Amino acid sequence: MSTKGKGQNMGRRARKTRILIVDDDENIRKTLSNILKEKGYVVDAARDGEEAILKSKANFYNLALLDIRLPDMEGTELLAKMNETVPKMVKIILTGYPSMENAIEAVNKGADGYIVKPVNPDKLLSIIKKHLTKQEESKRYTEEKVAEFIKTRAIELGHVPRSR
Repeated sequence: MSTKGKGQNMGRRARKTRILIVDDDENIRKTLSNILKEKGYVVDAARDGEEAILKSKANFYNLALLDIRLPDMEGTELLAKMNETVPKMVKIILTGYPSMENAIEAVNKGADGYIVKPVNPDKLLSIIKKHLTKQEESKRYTEEKVAEFIKTRAIELGHVPRSR
């Protein structure tokens, strides 16, 4: 495949990729939203944990950026709740209050990443791209395994002739 084809494919993937930003600070929501929309992502935002839970139940998101301190719950509590309802969504904690305790709790509750505010846009985009690439590879691997299982099972049941 040519480099041009890869670039076009990445652009298509970014346009289809949905990201949820959860932060009580409107300026941060708007800034992150603008950065991500500029790169072709579909972006939605929530002011608090409850709104984030409702949106994640009603819509599909590939990734969520979760503030560690929200008005109605801690970001790590939201993280745990989202892991129950949307386990395959990538969840990255954002914090303006970095501590070893917060980082350990976030990882123990299933965070895929931990970013300290103020956020460097290039670093944020790099981390998002890395996690979305891993998510896509995992999905592709799962699809290949399912296809392999179906083919094997069809051969075992005699629905498909064995290759010689």
